[in-house]
Amino acid sequence: MIEDKKDLIEEIERIYPKLSKGQKLIAQYIIDNYDKAAFMTASKLSKMVGVSESTVVRFANTLGFDGYPQLQKALQDIIKIKLTTVQRVEMARDYSNEETILEKIFTSDIDNIRATQEQLDKKTFQKIVDQILIADKIYIVGSRSSTALALYLGFYLNLILDNVTVLGQSISDIFEQMLRINEKDLIIGISFPRYSKQTVKVLKYAKEQNTTIVALTDSNMSPIYDIATYSLTAKSNMASFVDSLVAPLSLINALIIAVGMREKDEITDYFNKLETIWDRYNIYDGE
Repeated sequence: MIEDKKDLIEEIERIYPKLSKGQKLIAQYIIDNYDKAAFMTASKLSKMVGVSESTVVRFANTLGFDGYPQLQKALQDIIKIKLTTVQRVEMARDYSNEETILEKIFTSDIDNIRATQEQLDKKTFQKIVDQILIADKIYIVGSRSSTALALYLGFYLNLILDNVTVLGQSISDIFEQMLRINEKDLIIGISFPRYSKQTVKVLKYAKEQNTTIVALTDSNMSPIYDIATYSLTAKSNMASFVDSLVAPLSLINALIIAVGMREKDEITDYFNKLETIWDRYNIYDGE
């Protein structure tokens, strides 16, 4: 099995001369069209290149996969990183009308949530909740599309705890804000394809300070997965050029509620005070 799936295309190119005639046809098609091949069944791929379905399966075995579905999954993981926004738009061209868009997007998001729930490591989830509650300070970092997730997590954790900082978007501001970070603190890094180099740099710096690191990302292929002390993954398989953050948001909601339930007595008093303030200053409409 290829350990680093990012090198899958390079590995196919490397073994190309040793392949049979039929396998070379498959290999060349994948090299040229990996974004399309990633969503083809073994049957469809075999018809596309003019070989038998069993040849496609043997090709996957040659690469070290147990079967074609594992090769297909590896290709799908690659395109989340390699595809440009323009290529993602091209992938979405089969959304012929609004009705099709509604069906495909909702179905994709439901599948992402279901897959996230099924593979969630509950012990790691509990350990992360523990770490959030014992940390002296909590830092949250997320860039690009993950910025929204970082701000959302920070907003609600700040209602429960009093030691939460969402790091700014300027790289210089970030390092200034976390200048005193240490081993008693916790940093939560959020990164989904296409992965931001800025988040990686911040977490590497935190690791040098012996800080406990939590990664919220999409797979063990993510560049922040191995940096982290604890990692949780949420599926963000895209159905278009827009990143799907529905499953990651559900995971973040679960974290917020789990922390809140551990602090139930304390936050009840705090929320009562907040409600009084919100009512006095007419914060919400219709009240």
